[in-house]
Amino acid sequence: MKLGCIGDDFTGSSDLANTLAKEGMRTTQYTGVPAGDADPSVEAGVVALKSRSIDPAEAVAKSLEALDWLRAQGCTQFFFKYCSTFDSTPEGNIGPVADALTEALDAHRVIVCPAFPGTGRSVYQGHLFVNDVLLSESGMQNHPLTPMTDPDLRRWLAPQTRYDVGHVAAASVFAGADAIRGALQAEHEAGKRHIVVDAIRDEDLRAIGAAARDLPLITGGSGVALGLPANFCCAAGAVPWVGQGGRAVALSGSCSIATRAQVAYHAARHPAREVVAADVIEGRLSAGDAAAWALAQDGVPLLYSSADPQVVRQVQDQFGRERSAEALEGFFADVARAVRAGGATRIITAGGETSGAVVEGLALDTLDIGPEIDPGVPALRAGSDLVVALKSGNFGAEDFFEKADRVLQA
Repeated sequence: MKLGCIGDDFTGSSDLANTLAKEGMRTTQYTGVPAGDADPSVEAGVVALKSRSIDPAEAVAKSLEALDWLRAQGCTQFFFKYCSTFDSTPEGNIGPVADALTEALDAHRVIVCPAFPGTGRSVYQGHLFVNDVLLSESGMQNHPLTPMTDPDLRRWLAPQTRYDVGHVAAASVFAGADAIRGALQAEHEAGKRHIVVDAIRDEDLRAIGAAARDLPLITGGSGVALGLPANFCCAAGAVPWVGQGGRAVALSGSCSIATRAQVAYHAARHPAREVVAADVIEGRLSAGDAAAWALAQDGVPLLYSSADPQVVRQVQDQFGRERSAEALEGFFADVARAVRAGGATRIITAGGETSGAVVEGLALDTLDIGPEIDPGVPALRAGSDLVVALKSGNFGAEDFFEKADRVLQA
């Protein structure tokens, strides 16, 4: 294995694996730290953790365990993947995990770059944008567990890390890899260890990748990994895939603007049933009943708890944030197990927490990367007769659920 990656959730990890596979690396995604060694043919290993919103000390411990395993597989470079909207809080896990990995690898000039132009995320003057607006004005800042309300990455990261945060401006990035290397070195000499790097185009990401050839650690969204496979002499090509027939079920727990639009589009054309959080928490709706409903439908039935952020806040105020989240995650994990037992062979999920619950509920250890469904979302083979798609809440076109099912079958 050449490139070792640690993702802080399951959808983000598949997003990263998708980027690496498209760029020619033989990539496998692992759920948690594997017990044994990897297949020696794997060039990039992505260890997917569910660590974005847990206690920082626990997130650090899990990440260091993943690092130890990846080192044992022979990796020479490492990547810490977090959300392209930098989902976190001032007490969040991005800084503590980045610090721990930095120290374990004795890394300096550590790139911080959540840019992903393919999905509208860019970094300019150290600020995170979504399309043409600052993240804080985009609607994506309202994550129910990890809201990110300040678009200044330096200011948002500073209280999370023990190290000074630097910046490589767009002018240096536009000038190419050598200029980026020089700017990183200058920030290092100025005492900066984590360095936010601007990027607004895929060309910028490829230049950053070239500049990072000899760096032990890179952090960011999947976009900044775009230029890394070339450093290992890999070339982009078609990703092999064999589709899966059978029955499909879609499960959505994301409350993002993008997912709510996808749910509305799908519900107008396919069987769809809303999962009301209070009904789950108070026992009026069981996972068995929901799964039975889904398996009785034709096409791609959708079970969704995707609600407006105001509704989510009301539920959290009534039942508590942790209780609400745990109840819905447990519900979707149970539904996934039930529909799988009932014969479902294609399972499509939306939302990081929902996807993580489904992956854990089905005990999916290893995911082989297939073709891209939408930017950042690949088809994944989880077994001889099971394929899945794990979508981050903010990703995907309006017809995502339909498109995902077509690709999973193809």
